[in-house]
Amino acid sequence: MRIGIPKENIFEEKRVALAPAGVDALIRAGHTVYIESGAGEGSNLSDEDYSQTGAVIVYSQEEVYRRAELIAKVSPLTDDETELLQENQILFSFLHLAVSTKTTIEKLLQKSVTAIGYELIENETGLPVLHSMSEIAGQLSIQIAERYLESYVKGGRGILLGGITGVAPAAVVILGAGVVGTTAARAALGRGAQVIVIDKDLNRLRKIDATFRQKITTVMANPYTISRGVKFADVLIGAVLIKGEKTPHLVTEEMVKSMKRGAVIIDVSIDQGGCIETSHITTISDPVYSAHNVIHYCVPNMPALVSKTASYGLNNASLGYIQNIADNGLANALLGDDGLSKGVCTYQGYCSNEAIANIFSLEYRKLRIFSTN
Repeated sequence: MRIGIPKENIFEEKRVALAPAGVDALIRAGHTVYIESGAGEGSNLSDEDYSQTGAVIVYSQEEVYRRAELIAKVSPLTDDETELLQENQILFSFLHLAVSTKTTIEKLLQKSVTAIGYELIENETGLPVLHSMSEIAGQLSIQIAERYLESYVKGGRGILLGGITGVAPAAVVILGAGVVGTTAARAALGRGAQVIVIDKDLNRLRKIDATFRQKITTVMANPYTISRGVKFADVLIGAVLIKGEKTPHLVTEEMVKSMKRGAVIIDVSIDQGGCIETSHITTISDPVYSAHNVIHYCVPNMPALVSKTASYGLNNASLGYIQNIADNGLANALLGDDGLSKGVCTYQGYCSNEAIANIFSLEYRKLRIFSTN
């Protein structure tokens, strides 16, 4: 199969879809990989790193899309990238179509693109490709919170996350006990913070209790407990995920108004719309703003801050799925892996994801695949 890796177009996106090790594995299996010149530069991976594996370096994005049967990328499609897609192409990426535009989805349907969202692929333990990025985002959320609690930040509270003898640590309140929330809780606890995790799933909270030996306070989520937790927080981490859907605003503007002056919000859910009513998307170079005297950090591609780690993590998590399709063909790969098929959003000109079809009033058809053997 011919596989293409374009350079990411989204502003300040430094990740690349596959590392040289992944490209090497595909080429050794007999496939051809085209990579756009400079695609790995943001992750300190040179064209030479890729060419040494046998990859073909091409010098325009148009050529990558024109030559490839399967496109592997990282960020959601831009309008320009949507135009470059070829008829019947296979696309792997973080799609986040629930917060995309209807025009983007209509283009995918018109071109009969099989669009597979990394964030929707499942296995027996959860969402394996998203998991790697969530681990990074969870750790980063605490690093970032520490920075914006400092006095040099305009409006910062001037407090140390872990406190010192005789001085209380910061209170870190985390909405969501999934991968982001659990990883953030581990990082915050390791720095000595007081950590509270709020979730509506009692089993997840029990897992937090067992994992951290009751060193973290767990609370069942409802409007009352969320409003109390938000008011208490020095740091509020939004780590809410509803698979394939826009995230609801669990924290209202009135709740934000009740927060401590200079408190920090890290809305990790912003790539799916955000779980805090006062959140709006920011960028790595201009990451924060203040609303009601609360510092908001709402960067949707946080893992790009550590692009090399993130690129290798994405490579490790996604390569098996890409190689399965390349080795066995799309239909056979989807038939043999129900978790992979759950990632398919558009297929043969129709929308195969019911949640997205409902959001954009599109016809939904259940995925029907026939073996090519």
